[in-house]
Amino acid sequence: MIDLRSDTVTKPSPAMRRVMAEAEVGDDVYGEDPSVNRLERHAAALLDKEAALLLPSGTMANLVAFLAQTHPGDTVIMSRAAHPFNYERGNLAMVGGLTTRTIDDPLGKFTAAQLAAQVVCEDDPHLSRTTLAAIENSTNRGGGACWDLHDVEDIAAVCRRHNMRLHCDGARIFNACAVTNVEARYYAQCCDTLCFCLSKGLGAPAGSVLVGDATTIRRALNYRKMLGGGMRQAGVLAAAGLYALEHHVADLADDHRRARTFRRALEGEGLRFPLPSPTNIMYMETPDAHKAAHALAERGVLMLPPTAHILRAVFHRDIDDAATAQAIEVCKQILCA
Repeated sequence: MIDLRSDTVTKPSPAMRRVMAEAEVGDDVYGEDPSVNRLERHAAALLDKEAALLLPSGTMANLVAFLAQTHPGDTVIMSRAAHPFNYERGNLAMVGGLTTRTIDDPLGKFTAAQLAAQVVCEDDPHLSRTTLAAIENSTNRGGGACWDLHDVEDIAAVCRRHNMRLHCDGARIFNACAVTNVEARYYAQCCDTLCFCLSKGLGAPAGSVLVGDATTIRRALNYRKMLGGGMRQAGVLAAAGLYALEHHVADLADDHRRARTFRRALEGEGLRFPLPSPTNIMYMETPDAHKAAHALAERGVLMLPPTAHILRAVFHRDIDDAATAQAIEVCKQILCA
Protein backbone atom coordinates (compact mmCIF):
# COMPACT_ATOMS: atom_id res chain seq x y z
CA MET A 1 0.00 0.00 0.00
CA ILE A 2 1.07 3.57 -0.73
CA ASP A 3 0.03 5.19 2.53
CA LEU A 4 -0.59 8.92 2.14
CA ARG A 5 -2.94 9.26 5.10
CA SER A 6 -0.32 11.03 7.23
CA ASP A 7 3.39 11.34 7.88
CA THR A 8 2.70 9.64 11.21
CA VAL A 9 2.70 6.27 9.43
CA THR A 10 6.46 6.32 8.80
CA LYS A 11 8.43 3.35 10.10
CA PRO A 12 11.91 3.41 11.65
CA SER A 13 14.67 2.80 9.14
CA PRO A 14 17.08 -0.12 9.67
CA ALA A 15 19.76 2.30 10.88
CA MET A 16 17.33 3.87 13.35
CA ARG A 17 16.33 0.44 14.62
CA ARG A 18 19.99 -0.36 15.27
CA VAL A 19 20.56 2.75 17.39
CA MET A 20 17.35 1.99 19.28
CA ALA A 21 18.53 -1.55 20.01
CA GLU A 22 21.90 -0.30 21.18
CA ALA A 23 20.65 2.71 23.16
CA GLU A 24 22.08 3.33 26.61
CA VAL A 25 19.10 3.54 28.97
CA GLY A 26 18.17 4.33 32.55
CA ASP A 27 15.10 5.41 34.51
CA ASP A 28 14.02 8.72 33.00
CA VAL A 29 11.50 9.45 35.77
CA TYR A 30 14.55 9.72 38.01
CA GLY A 31 16.35 11.73 35.33
CA GLU A 32 18.82 8.90 34.85
CA ASP A 33 18.34 7.92 31.21
CA PRO A 34 21.51 9.10 29.42
CA SER A 35 19.95 8.88 25.95
CA VAL A 36 16.97 11.01 26.98
CA ASN A 37 19.31 13.52 28.60
CA ARG A 38 21.38 13.72 25.41
CA LEU A 39 18.29 14.24 23.27
CA GLU A 40 16.96 16.98 25.53
CA ARG A 41 20.32 18.78 25.63
CA HIS A 42 20.60 18.52 21.85
CA ALA A 43 17.07 19.82 21.27
CA ALA A 44 17.56 22.74 23.67
CA ALA A 45 20.80 23.72 21.95
CA LEU A 46 19.30 23.27 18.47
CA LEU A 47 16.46 25.66 19.26
CA ASP A 48 18.56 27.96 21.48
CA LYS A 49 16.48 27.41 24.62
CA GLU A 50 17.49 26.73 28.22
CA ALA A 51 15.83 23.34 28.56
CA ALA A 52 13.87 20.62 26.79
CA LEU A 53 11.52 17.82 27.78
CA LEU A 54 10.73 14.55 25.98
CA LEU A 55 7.03 13.64 25.92
CA PRO A 56 5.17 10.64 24.51
CA SER A 57 3.11 12.65 22.00
CA GLY A 58 2.54 16.04 20.42
CA THR A 59 -0.87 16.27 22.07
CA MET A 60 0.69 15.95 25.50
CA ALA A 61 3.50 18.35 24.57
CA ASN A 62 0.96 21.01 23.61
CA LEU A 63 -1.13 20.38 26.70
CA VAL A 64 1.70 20.62 29.23
CA ALA A 65 2.95 23.77 27.48
CA PHE A 66 -0.47 25.36 28.02
CA LEU A 67 -0.76 24.10 31.59
CA ALA A 68 2.72 25.36 32.51
CA GLN A 69 1.95 28.91 31.36
CA THR A 70 -1.68 29.50 32.34
CA HIS A 71 -4.13 29.11 35.21
CA PRO A 72 -7.64 27.62 35.15
CA GLY A 73 -10.12 30.22 33.99
CA ASP A 74 -7.64 31.93 31.67
CA THR A 75 -8.27 32.43 27.95
CA VAL A 76 -5.90 31.36 25.18
CA ILE A 77 -5.98 32.56 21.57
CA MET A 78 -5.28 30.47 18.47
CA SER A 79 -6.45 29.87 14.93
CA ARG A 80 -9.82 28.19 14.50
CA ALA A 81 -7.95 25.63 12.36
CA ALA A 82 -5.36 24.90 15.08
CA HIS A 83 -4.66 21.32 16.06
CA PRO A 84 -5.18 21.90 19.83
CA PHE A 85 -8.60 23.40 19.12
CA ASN A 86 -9.79 20.68 16.74
CA TYR A 87 -7.98 17.42 17.37
CA GLU A 88 -6.91 17.16 21.01
CA ARG A 89 -10.21 16.04 22.50
CA GLY A 90 -11.03 19.32 24.23
CA ASN A 91 -8.19 18.83 26.70
CA LEU A 92 -7.62 22.57 27.17
CA ALA A 93 -11.10 22.86 28.68
CA MET A 94 -11.26 19.45 30.36
CA VAL A 95 -7.79 19.35 31.90
CA GLY A 96 -6.66 22.96 31.88
CA GLY A 97 -9.93 24.71 32.65
CA LEU A 98 -9.12 27.12 29.82
CA THR A 99 -11.40 28.98 27.45
CA THR A 100 -10.37 29.54 23.86
CA ARG A 101 -10.77 32.49 21.51
CA THR A 102 -10.22 31.60 17.87
CA ILE A 103 -9.29 33.57 14.76
CA ASP A 104 -10.52 32.53 11.32
CA ASP A 105 -8.05 32.04 8.50
CA PRO A 106 -8.15 29.34 5.80
CA LEU A 107 -4.40 28.76 6.14
CA GLY A 108 -4.44 28.43 9.93
CA LYS A 109 -2.51 31.67 10.48
CA PHE A 110 -3.46 35.14 11.68
CA THR A 111 -2.01 38.63 11.85
CA ALA A 112 -0.75 40.61 14.80
CA ALA A 113 -3.71 42.96 14.39
CA GLN A 114 -6.16 40.06 14.52
CA LEU A 115 -4.47 38.78 17.66
CA ALA A 116 -4.53 42.19 19.34
CA ALA A 117 -8.25 42.52 18.63
CA GLN A 118 -8.92 39.33 20.62
CA VAL A 119 -6.91 40.27 23.71
CA VAL A 120 -8.92 41.17 26.81
CA CYS A 121 -7.26 44.31 28.14
CA GLU A 122 -9.87 45.47 30.67
CA ASP A 123 -9.32 44.92 34.38
CA ASP A 124 -12.84 43.61 34.80
CA PRO A 125 -13.71 40.81 37.27
CA HIS A 126 -16.37 39.59 34.84
CA LEU A 127 -13.83 38.77 32.13
CA SER A 128 -11.38 35.93 31.65
CA ARG A 129 -7.76 37.00 31.40
CA THR A 130 -6.04 36.43 28.06
CA THR A 131 -2.69 34.95 29.03
CA LEU A 132 -1.37 32.95 26.08
CA ALA A 133 -1.47 32.83 22.28
CA ALA A 134 -0.55 29.81 20.17
CA ILE A 135 0.54 29.42 16.58
CA GLU A 136 0.99 26.28 14.47
CA ASN A 137 3.96 26.02 12.10
CA SER A 138 3.52 24.44 9.63
CA THR A 139 -0.28 24.28 9.69
CA ASN A 140 -2.15 21.02 9.28
CA ARG A 141 -5.60 22.16 8.13
CA GLY A 142 -3.97 25.03 6.23
CA GLY A 143 -2.35 22.62 3.78
CA GLY A 144 1.13 22.81 5.27
CA ALA A 145 1.26 26.60 5.20
CA CYS A 146 4.28 28.17 6.90
CA TRP A 147 4.65 31.32 8.97
CA ASP A 148 7.03 34.02 7.78
CA LEU A 149 9.49 34.88 10.53
CA HIS A 150 8.59 38.57 10.55
CA ASP A 151 4.92 37.66 11.14
CA VAL A 152 5.87 35.54 14.15
CA GLU A 153 7.99 38.43 15.42
CA ASP A 154 4.94 40.71 15.14
CA ILE A 155 2.79 38.17 17.01
CA ALA A 156 5.45 37.95 19.73
CA ALA A 157 5.50 41.73 20.07
CA VAL A 158 1.75 41.77 20.73
CA CYS A 159 2.17 39.08 23.38
CA ARG A 160 4.94 40.99 25.12
CA ARG A 161 2.93 44.21 25.03
CA HIS A 162 0.05 42.49 26.82
CA ASN A 163 2.18 40.38 29.18
CA MET A 164 1.10 37.19 27.43
CA ARG A 165 3.05 34.04 26.65
CA LEU A 166 3.44 32.59 23.14
CA HIS A 167 3.50 28.87 22.34
CA CYS A 168 4.32 27.32 18.97
CA ASP A 169 2.85 23.97 18.03
CA GLY A 170 5.78 23.13 15.80
CA ALA A 171 4.85 19.52 15.17
CA ARG A 172 6.24 20.01 11.66
CA ILE A 173 8.54 22.97 12.35
CA PHE A 174 11.39 21.47 10.34
CA ASN A 175 9.10 21.17 7.32
CA ALA A 176 8.43 24.89 7.66
CA CYS A 177 12.14 25.61 7.99
CA ALA A 178 12.88 23.68 4.80
CA VAL A 179 10.50 26.00 2.91
CA THR A 180 11.26 29.37 4.53
CA ASN A 181 15.01 28.74 4.83
CA VAL A 182 14.79 29.99 8.42
CA GLU A 183 16.47 27.94 11.14
CA ALA A 184 14.15 26.60 13.82
CA ARG A 185 15.96 28.50 16.57
CA TYR A 186 14.90 31.84 15.07
CA TYR A 187 11.24 30.82 15.28
CA ALA A 188 11.87 29.54 18.80
CA GLN A 189 13.43 32.85 19.85
CA CYS A 190 10.06 34.53 19.24
CA CYS A 191 8.20 31.99 21.38
CA ASP A 192 8.26 31.18 25.08
CA THR A 193 7.74 27.50 24.29
CA LEU A 194 7.88 25.39 21.13
CA CYS A 195 7.24 21.70 20.65
CA PHE A 196 8.04 19.48 17.68
CA CYS A 197 7.22 15.88 16.77
CA LEU A 198 9.83 13.22 16.24
CA SER A 199 7.22 10.80 14.89
CA LYS A 200 5.98 12.61 11.78
CA GLY A 201 8.29 13.54 8.90
CA LEU A 202 11.38 12.82 10.97
CA GLY A 203 10.43 9.15 11.05
CA ALA A 204 10.87 8.17 14.70
CA PRO A 205 8.31 5.73 16.12
CA ALA A 206 7.05 8.04 18.90
CA GLY A 207 7.79 11.14 20.90
CA SER A 208 7.72 14.92 20.90
CA VAL A 209 10.03 17.48 22.48
CA LEU A 210 9.04 20.71 24.24
CA VAL A 211 11.63 23.48 24.64
CA GLY A 212 11.56 26.68 26.68
CA ASP A 213 13.08 28.42 29.67
CA ALA A 214 14.17 26.23 32.59
CA THR A 215 11.36 27.31 34.93
CA THR A 216 8.62 26.62 32.39
CA ILE A 217 10.08 23.24 31.43
CA ARG A 218 10.27 22.27 35.11
CA ARG A 219 6.57 23.08 35.45
CA ALA A 220 5.89 21.11 32.27
CA LEU A 221 7.75 18.13 33.79
CA ASN A 222 5.43 18.22 36.78
CA TYR A 223 2.39 18.23 34.50
CA ARG A 224 3.86 15.42 32.41
CA LYS A 225 3.98 13.33 35.58
CA MET A 226 0.40 14.30 36.50
CA LEU A 227 -0.83 13.17 33.08
CA GLY A 228 0.99 9.85 33.21
CA GLY A 229 3.61 10.81 30.66
CA GLY A 230 6.64 9.78 32.67
CA MET A 231 8.46 6.93 30.94
CA ARG A 232 11.15 4.70 32.40
CA GLN A 233 13.77 3.36 29.95
CA ALA A 234 12.72 5.92 27.36
CA GLY A 235 16.22 6.05 25.90
CA VAL A 236 15.09 3.56 23.26
CA LEU A 237 12.77 6.27 21.90
CA ALA A 238 15.20 9.09 22.59
CA ALA A 239 17.90 7.36 20.55
CA ALA A 240 15.51 7.21 17.61
CA GLY A 241 14.65 10.88 18.03
CA LEU A 242 18.27 11.93 18.23
CA TYR A 243 19.08 9.89 15.12
CA ALA A 244 16.17 11.54 13.30
CA LEU A 245 17.35 15.04 14.20
CA GLU A 246 20.88 14.25 13.06
CA HIS A 247 20.05 12.37 9.84
CA HIS A 248 16.49 12.97 8.63
CA VAL A 249 15.89 16.72 8.73
CA ALA A 250 17.58 17.28 5.38
CA ASP A 251 15.36 14.63 3.77
CA LEU A 252 12.19 16.69 4.32
CA ALA A 253 12.93 18.69 1.17
CA ASP A 254 12.52 15.47 -0.85
CA ASP A 255 9.06 14.96 0.65
CA HIS A 256 8.15 18.48 -0.45
CA ARG A 257 9.56 17.87 -3.94
CA ARG A 258 7.47 14.73 -4.37
CA ALA A 259 4.38 16.52 -3.11
CA ARG A 260 4.91 19.24 -5.72
CA THR A 261 5.36 16.64 -8.45
CA PHE A 262 2.13 14.95 -7.36
CA ARG A 263 0.18 18.22 -7.30
CA ARG A 264 1.43 19.51 -10.63
CA ALA A 265 0.66 16.23 -12.38
CA LEU A 266 -2.92 16.13 -11.09
CA GLU A 267 -3.59 19.84 -11.55
CA GLY A 268 -2.64 19.25 -15.16
CA GLU A 269 -5.47 16.73 -15.31
CA GLY A 270 -7.97 19.21 -13.89
CA LEU A 271 -7.98 18.21 -10.22
CA ARG A 272 -8.48 21.22 -7.94
CA PHE A 273 -6.30 21.87 -4.87
CA PRO A 274 -8.06 24.55 -2.79
CA LEU A 275 -5.05 25.47 -0.63
CA PRO A 276 -1.38 26.18 -1.30
CA SER A 277 0.85 23.18 -0.60
CA PRO A 278 4.33 24.49 0.21
CA THR A 279 5.34 21.50 2.31
CA ASN A 280 4.17 17.88 2.40
CA ILE A 281 0.43 18.27 3.05
CA MET A 282 -2.19 18.83 0.37
CA TYR A 283 -5.94 18.84 0.05
CA MET A 284 -7.89 17.89 -3.07
CA GLU A 285 -11.53 18.54 -3.98
CA THR A 286 -13.70 15.65 -5.09
CA PRO A 287 -17.51 15.20 -5.27
CA ASP A 288 -17.57 12.29 -2.79
CA ALA A 289 -14.42 12.05 -0.71
CA HIS A 290 -15.38 8.90 1.18
CA LYS A 291 -16.27 7.05 -2.01
CA ALA A 292 -13.03 8.26 -3.64
CA ALA A 293 -10.94 7.18 -0.64
CA HIS A 294 -12.48 3.71 -0.83
CA ALA A 295 -11.79 3.45 -4.57
CA LEU A 296 -8.20 4.60 -4.09
CA ALA A 297 -7.65 2.08 -1.30
CA GLU A 298 -8.83 -0.72 -3.57
CA ARG A 299 -6.06 0.34 -5.98
CA GLY A 300 -3.42 0.47 -3.25
CA VAL A 301 -3.37 4.18 -2.34
CA LEU A 302 -4.53 5.32 1.10
CA MET A 303 -5.76 8.87 1.75
CA LEU A 304 -7.93 10.51 4.41
CA PRO A 305 -11.30 12.16 3.65
CA PRO A 306 -11.44 14.87 6.37
CA THR A 307 -14.69 16.25 4.94
CA ALA A 308 -17.34 15.07 2.52
CA HIS A 309 -15.67 16.75 -0.47
CA ILE A 310 -11.97 16.89 0.47
CA LEU A 311 -9.19 14.31 0.35
CA ARG A 312 -5.87 14.79 2.16
CA ALA A 313 -2.53 13.39 1.04
CA VAL A 314 0.66 13.70 3.08
CA PHE A 315 4.07 12.79 1.70
CA HIS A 316 6.78 11.36 3.93
CA ARG A 317 10.09 9.54 3.90
CA ASP A 318 8.53 6.13 3.19
CA ILE A 319 7.13 7.39 -0.15
CA ASP A 320 9.85 7.31 -2.81
CA ASP A 321 9.78 8.53 -6.41
CA ALA A 322 8.38 5.25 -7.72
CA ALA A 323 5.54 5.28 -5.19
CA THR A 324 4.82 8.90 -6.08
CA ALA A 325 4.57 8.06 -9.76
CA GLN A 326 2.28 5.11 -9.03
CA ALA A 327 0.05 7.26 -6.79
CA ILE A 328 -0.23 9.84 -9.55
CA GLU A 329 -1.39 7.25 -12.07
CA VAL A 330 -3.97 5.78 -9.70
CA CYS A 331 -5.29 9.24 -8.82
CA LYS A 332 -5.57 10.14 -12.48
CA GLN A 333 -7.77 7.10 -13.03
CA ILE A 334 -9.91 7.56 -9.91
CA LEU A 335 -10.02 11.32 -9.29
CA CYS A 336 -9.56 12.76 -12.76
CA ALA A 337 -11.77 10.44 -14.78
